[in-house]
Amino acid sequence: MKIKIGNYEITECWDGVFYKKLSHYPFISIWEIQTILDFIRYEKMNGRTCEIEAEKEIIDKIDRYRPIYEKGNRISPPEKIEECTACSKYKGCMTDYVCHTTSLENAIKILKSGSLLSPVLARNTGAAELAKEDRNAAKDPEDYFDYIMFAWGNCQAGDRLVMERKLGRFPDENDLSVGFTPGIRFFFRYNDLIRHPCATFEGVLPLKIKNEVVLKDWVSAVIAPSDYKQTLEPHIPKDLKSKVHYLKNDCRDIWEWSEKVYEFAKNL
Repeated sequence: MKIKIGNYEITECWDGVFYKKLSHYPFISIWEIQTILDFIRYEKMNGRTCEIEAEKEIIDKIDRYRPIYEKGNRISPPEKIEECTACSKYKGCMTDYVCHTTSLENAIKILKSGSLLSPVLARNTGAAELAKEDRNAAKDPEDYFDYIMFAWGNCQAGDRLVMERKLGRFPDENDLSVGFTPGIRFFFRYNDLIRHPCATFEGVLPLKIKNEVVLKDWVSAVIAPSDYKQTLEPHIPKDLKSKVHYLKNDCRDIWEWSEKVYEFAKNL
């Protein structure tokens, strides 16, 4: 795996390359160094080596911090991460909540089972087969499919992926505005979920969790468009009824919806 550190549009892992955007390039913060070392550690655990491409000064800072990291010291994320500043209100990722976003069909299965499941368990399909599917456009390795993925609470990436799966292609501007159909978001307090026994820090996402997250033990809120209420209600277990909320999608686009659901979740 390659790690390319620079002034990219966003941080992402795509086709064997971890593109790490620095919030204030070329300055690299301790938090950003920690995420890079998390990525290296995760890849090593799965039999992959990493090569860093960056300016010498950045690589030197990473190497100087490495002994501290290897002692098990961890720092918390800043209140706001400014690697991605695409959202008009926050200009960054707010780190108090994380969320997992999915389609109505999948949300029904999740609520009926009472758990978020990794793709391998949810689809009862081997990781090798999932990795070969066309929908794996980023060419994620097999081990990624053993985990449930989480984005920061105000991020629109999950809804974007739901639209992509619905359309069978990358959504365009029209798809994300007048044609936008929100997914259903499962919100978790970040500082709670990091205590999950199977929580994993791999540097790209806020965290991911292997195999299963039992909703009644961890979920803070489930937020769905109000249009889905009649379909969703019969499948909600009693112990989750109070956690499920409905919001009207009266938003102009995916960005406004992301803002609306995040604000609602954090103010519950």
